[in-house]
Amino acid sequence: MAVITNVQNQLLSDTEVVQRIFVHIDNATTDKGEQTWKEPVDNYRSKKRLDAELKILQNRTIVFCPSSALTKSGDYIARDVAGIPLITVRGLDGKVRAFRNACRHRGVQVAQGTGCARALVCPYHGWAYSLDGSLKSIPHEHGFPDVDKATRGLVAVACCESNGLVFVNQNPQANIEQDVLSVPKLIPDGYRLLNSSSQIVEANWKLHLESSLEGYHIRQTHKNTFFPVQYDNLTLVEAFGENSRVAFPYQSIEGLRHKKQTDICVNARLTYVYHLFPNVVISTFPGCMQVVILEPIDESTTRQHTYLVSDIDEKETEQLKAVFEGQKFAAKGAIEDLNIVLSAQRGLASGANTFLEFGLFESAIVRLHTHLAKEVGRLDNPLCE
Repeated sequence: MAVITNVQNQLLSDTEVVQRIFVHIDNATTDKGEQTWKEPVDNYRSKKRLDAELKILQNRTIVFCPSSALTKSGDYIARDVAGIPLITVRGLDGKVRAFRNACRHRGVQVAQGTGCARALVCPYHGWAYSLDGSLKSIPHEHGFPDVDKATRGLVAVACCESNGLVFVNQNPQANIEQDVLSVPKLIPDGYRLLNSSSQIVEANWKLHLESSLEGYHIRQTHKNTFFPVQYDNLTLVEAFGENSRVAFPYQSIEGLRHKKQTDICVNARLTYVYHLFPNVVISTFPGCMQVVILEPIDESTTRQHTYLVSDIDEKETEQLKAVFEGQKFAAKGAIEDLNIVLSAQRGLASGANTFLEFGLFESAIVRLHTHLAKEVGRLDNPLCE
């Protein structure tokens, strides 16, 4: 059965997904793409290629964080996006804004990491900015007679909050509101942040991403974790725009065989993995969702930002305990994936391969590389669309 490509950007309903999965189970099949792909190893090791990918990230509308990571006025997140220091902050008016994280005096970052503040104050000389980015005060202001505070606020970056996610685009000509229309509602209303983390992965960002986008490796890589509760090489893949959704069914989905359509609930029956091109993966798990953002640092290093969100109330301790127990289980599988990714990174230097091979079962990865190649081509030939 082929991958579904939906030009209306409408994904299948849960009921339709379950029906297609049962067809696969009954026929020992899986979704297959229409083409294979050979990705040159040089595209994982080349600084020139990485620079092109960073430029793509700098000129696209991409997810910065879930909205629930910035709940209160003054909440901020400061981190690099495609090598550029940015900061997002929720203002007193409740609006999330993004800025280039550089003081207009000497360029020092006005904040680091995460926090909550009434104002953004440069740690170098104390220039202070309001939450809307305007320059609020300059210590010993008489020493800067030529500075017009009205024109020296933090430099804004296009920012949009939509469907539970915060998006940014560093391109001044970006139409960010139009861009986010292609992204369906992924984070339901009422979800809050359970935790967040950041870690360095010693591998190319694409190797890391690829490990999330196919089920061909489930039996071999996850013998004692995912395989006993899922299926070997059984996924349903949908394409929407440049993005993909991959459904990984659990064997417990059999419990829906004779349910009425109105009673279909896929929670704890399957995992949806949404790949938002180029570098974001949003996954559903029982009781929660996980947002992963992969930031390339260099050709062989990636910073992974992870946010876990849920609608479970803090008082519902038993449900929260179940969620975190589930995350411990998922974390074991993630470690298995990481070890494979690190091995693949070492394999790039072995000289054994001039390209990596992606087959019909790995169509979401093929889509990743197809669209990356198109974007790189536009950079090389900006007049050719």
